[in-house]
Amino acid sequence: MQIVSVDGRMAKCAARGEMREVSLLLLEDESVAVDDYVVVHLGHALRRIPEQEALSIWALLDEILAADART
Repeated sequence: MQIVSVDGRMAKCAARGEMREVSLLLLEDESVAVDDYVVVHLGHALRRIPEQEALSIWALLDEILAADART
């Protein structure tokens, strides 16, 4: 997900038109900012990732969903 805003240890993140409140507690040793991409699981940002990696992950997920739709 992409960080839209940061408020202390919480962030608003967006992906595919969905907005989520995400805890940044697990990334307290890293600097995160608006427009950064993070891997989110169960409401927690697990790690910051480069934009290109985030885009690659979305492309792979699109392929998986397209293949699933064909079956």
